[in-house]
Amino acid sequence: MEILRISMLIAILTFAAASAATYLNVLGPVSGTIYNNGSIYLGRIAPGESFYILANASTDNSTGAYINIGWDSLKTIDMPNGWSSQSSPLYENPMKMKVTVSPDTPIGNYSIVVRAINVQNYSHIGNLTFTAFVNVTPDVFSLEVTPLVIHAGLGQPAVLGIIINNTGISDDPFVISARGLPAWNVSEQAISLHGTVGTFTYPIFLEEPGAYTFNLTVNSATSPLVTKSYPITFYVNESLPNDYAAVGQGAAISPVIFEPAYAFMSFLSYIYSIISS
Repeated sequence: MEILRISMLIAILTFAAASAATYLNVLGPVSGTIYNNGSIYLGRIAPGESFYILANASTDNSTGAYINIGWDSLKTIDMPNGWSSQSSPLYENPMKMKVTVSPDTPIGNYSIVVRAINVQNYSHIGNLTFTAFVNVTPDVFSLEVTPLVIHAGLGQPAVLGIIINNTGISDDPFVISARGLPAWNVSEQAISLHGTVGTFTYPIFLEEPGAYTFNLTVNSATSPLVTKSYPITFYVNESLPNDYAAVGQGAAISPVIFEPAYAFMSFLSYIYSIISS
């Protein structure tokens, strides 16, 4: 019984000490409360990409008193060879520190040591140091492209729908491009922030009739290892059914009053494709 009382007392004292200790509220790329010499897992990042650590500048002192701007800056004090970082500006709230992974970093798990600084210990809370873990891998997003077969008339745009699910912690942009088409070299940048799903469109057209096979490719603007492709078949000619099929894929741009006609034209194209198959 006495041992139980002592154990409960130790637990209460430990909780009280933790509740009165200074802490750091991390806001991104994941959220969590960290105490001195603590640790946090941030997520996945590709070689060559950058990510940001965001943290609130507010904290409590050793007596539990709230301090609005307790931390003045966030910076790294140790990281893998070849990596670089930019400390957060002084007195920024929330603090935002940038870390860039070396493009030569092998796949694996890595850690960086980060310090929240109270300049000249003005608030009498000292500094807070913690370790952040990341998984370096090129597998940081998933991709969906529709449709995989498109039809269009000469010079008439067909539109591809693209869904990028950014499962990494980088906010670096993606680049959408079509590779394998004659006389076509159009790339578009897409921003899909970490932990979000972005939906984009990519219009494409050609001036020469024919059946073309190409790859719709999405890759990281900063890491050549981060890339995914979908094979697309593109039929381009002057036939009326193909013009109707292109309308069904969103190529026509005209007043709303014509939309019922476009729907009917697309339906005719569908019927034609069934009859001719």
